[in-house]
Amino acid sequence: MTPQQEREFREYVQARRSGLLRTAYLMCGDWHRSEDAVQSSMIKLYGAWSKTRLETADAYTRRIVTNTLIDESRRGWFRRERSYSDLPDGIADGTGPEERLTAVSALAMLPPRQRATLVLRFWEDLTVDETARIMRCSTGTVKSQTARGLQTLRDLYEKSNLAGQGAES
Repeated sequence: MTPQQEREFREYVQARRSGLLRTAYLMCGDWHRSEDAVQSSMIKLYGAWSKTRLETADAYTRRIVTNTLIDESRRGWFRRERSYSDLPDGIADGTGPEERLTAVSALAMLPPRQRATLVLRFWEDLTVDETARIMRCSTGTVKSQTARGLQTLRDLYEKSNLAGQGAES
C-alpha cells in the first residue's frame, strides 16, 4: 500500500469508527461484540483498501460489519443469546435514555438478519436496494425481513405494554 493510501485509510477509519460502532451495537446489542466486529472489519478493509474506491467505502464497510456479525451469530460455540425474564416496560414514545434502552432491548430479541435489516434500513437510512447489496440478498428478502422484524417489534412492545397495564391494575 502506498503512503497516500495508508493516510486515506487512517483518515477513513478515524472518521467512521464511532458510527460503525453504534451501528454494530444496534445489530448485536453488545458493545464488546460490536468493537470486535468493527475491528475485524477494519482488518478486512485494510487488506482490500488498495482496491476500494473511496466513494463506495461506506457501503463496503457496512457490508463487512454486517456479514461479520451475522456469521458470528451462526457459530454455535460463540453464540451469546440473551434471555430476559420480563419484557421491557412500556412503549418507547420518547427519545430519553429509558426509551432508547427499551428499544435496544427489543431490537436485541430479533434474529440477526432481521435486526441487521432494520438497523441498515432505519438507523443507517439505507434504501431497500442498498440494504440488499450489503446483505447480499434480494430486495424481496430485505422487504420480508423488514416486515417480519417490524411485526416482531410491534408484538414485543404490545406484550410489554399489556404486561405493564396488568401490573398497574
